[in-house]
Amino acid sequence: MKQKVPAPTGTNAQSGQVCSIPRAKRHKKSIYKLAALLESYSFVAPAYTVFLVFIFIPVAWAFYLSLFDYSILTVKNPDYVGLRNYVMLLRDSVFRVATWNTIRYTAGTVPARIVLGLAFAILLDQKGLRGKNLLRTCYFLPVTISMVAASIIWSLVFNAREVGLANKILALLGMAPKGWLADSKLAMTAVVIMSIWSELGYCMTVYLAGLQGIPLEFYEAADIDGASGWHKIWCITIPLLKPTTFFLLVTQIIGSFQVFTQTYVMTGGGPGYSTTTLINLLYTKGFSEFRMGYAGALAVVLFIGLLLTSWAMRRIFRAEEIIY
Repeated sequence: MKQKVPAPTGTNAQSGQVCSIPRAKRHKKSIYKLAALLESYSFVAPAYTVFLVFIFIPVAWAFYLSLFDYSILTVKNPDYVGLRNYVMLLRDSVFRVATWNTIRYTAGTVPARIVLGLAFAILLDQKGLRGKNLLRTCYFLPVTISMVAASIIWSLVFNAREVGLANKILALLGMAPKGWLADSKLAMTAVVIMSIWSELGYCMTVYLAGLQGIPLEFYEAADIDGASGWHKIWCITIPLLKPTTFFLLVTQIIGSFQVFTQTYVMTGGGPGYSTTTLINLLYTKGFSEFRMGYAGALAVVLFIGLLLTSWAMRRIFRAEEIIY
């Protein structure tokens, strides 16, 4: 006898449909995730485009160009020379002088900006100080002035003749006038003074922003314990401003190694090579002597140097976000 096959139950009849529903839901969920991802990338696409066009591609092109002997005045194809531009760069005495001048400039400007910026920020953050908003504006005004205009004005201040403001001040103090920008020993000092003045307001403003984020409870607890003003600054303010200080150190060092306008306008890199910095040398090699391969090698060395400096600062400083 033939056995009767039991008819499919309702659950078994709909099993294929039930299994297909989760699969359809998963597919729909994947589409939603992809759409959300594309939407997120669309918001950051302009920033990434700017980074790609104006930073990544020029850096990659500089790396490529540094391996060739190339002049923008010739129509011939660049000649591949390998690492010869780097060897010539390391043997160039002017490069060593420019490197030393850049280090001198950085050592003279960055610590002064950091220390004075912190000092002015603490002074202008005191309660009960009258006109502190006006004072903050006055200190920040030099940041808004064009660097070219500021360099021209300070060139007049450091005029080597007696009509210069700096020499007039020395005359009032009974001192002999100085050569300033015409003196190879004082030219870099004049540029450093001008640069400190122009960027001090920026450092002060960043520190003021950092001070607003420190809870007042720490200072109130210190007052209860009888701490002096100096102890509060040393044990509370400075440690809690560690991330701010790290940010300023890195950005100021990078900016100091890229200094150009001040030295170009005020001294032209002279007298001699006393104020020639790495960017001055790069500009001269690339756009005066038209040795683009050599200038590219110099740019690569500067890029690697700043990259290693930033990494070392990160390792030494170990700046982390402070959560209260």
